[in-house]
Amino acid sequence: MNQAINKKQMAPAAAKKSKKPASLDKRKARSGWLFILPFLLGFVLIYLPIIVDSIRFSFNEIQILTNGGYELHFVGLDNYREALFVDTDFTQTLISGLGQLVIDIPAIVFFSLFIAIILNQKIIGRAAFRAIFFIPVILTTGLIGQIDTNNAMLSYMNSDAGIDTGAGTESGTSQILSVMDLQSLFANMAVGKGLMEYVVGAVNNIFDIVNRCGVQMLIFLSGLQSISPAIYESCQIDGASGWETFWKVTLPMISPMILVNTIYTVIDAFTSSSNKVMSYISTVYSGANNGNVLSSAMSWMYFLIVILILAAVAGLLSMFVFYQRKD
Repeated sequence: MNQAINKKQMAPAAAKKSKKPASLDKRKARSGWLFILPFLLGFVLIYLPIIVDSIRFSFNEIQILTNGGYELHFVGLDNYREALFVDTDFTQTLISGLGQLVIDIPAIVFFSLFIAIILNQKIIGRAAFRAIFFIPVILTTGLIGQIDTNNAMLSYMNSDAGIDTGAGTESGTSQILSVMDLQSLFANMAVGKGLMEYVVGAVNNIFDIVNRCGVQMLIFLSGLQSISPAIYESCQIDGASGWETFWKVTLPMISPMILVNTIYTVIDAFTSSSNKVMSYISTVYSGANNGNVLSSAMSWMYFLIVILILAAVAGLLSMFVFYQRKD
């Protein structure tokens, strides 16, 4: 009898002991969900209703009532047709904005990678140089960024009036190009016209490119510092040059960061307050009749274009990304 009671008492204890604790991966997953929980709640409670209303507005015509409020009348794809075929300024702005981003995005990624490689070397004042290149990221956010947009001196320097000649014919960047004579140099080198226009456009926009490469530079720096020094020592023992080491070791090892930085740069460029398309959509929202519903249609077309470009960029770069195996 006593043995039977002891067996019953030991059974629950054995069952409790056999229960294994959660694995490290599961605990990390729980911590991750807990970390993003405020964002998920904010998205579901605040942003999701706004997104649904925006989609609904894009398929309707709005009528403001005299006693306040509004009524929506379903018009199907009329707002989208008007944005594409009636409002020619939107199409032109969209094409010119995409063309400018084709110049800016590769230039930002390549320039930030170049600066990160330099700042990863053992040089005097390396930390100070890193801070200097990251300062524009801080200065272009929040209240400081709003003050900077109203900077009259900066607007004058970036305008066609310029301060170099006082004649009001050339800006500072145009004067630099005329001195360096890049177009004449490339023509003498028999370089293609497309490459010449790309370099000239990148030089003209160098101020904006430097301002927007701070975050990408830090990501590249973290990737470069994660590469084991033993790999570089092996390359030196084998007699590999610095050029060969970069193409065979450095570039493949940081290829995941190139993918991340490219996607980040695309999103940042398409959602920047200085983006031509975003500025035009804001103008339509506050100006035209039924501007709020028309701008909603423009916004969703622009959003779909951004998604398609992101998918194309991610799919193309993923073919060349190298992931180091840890086992």
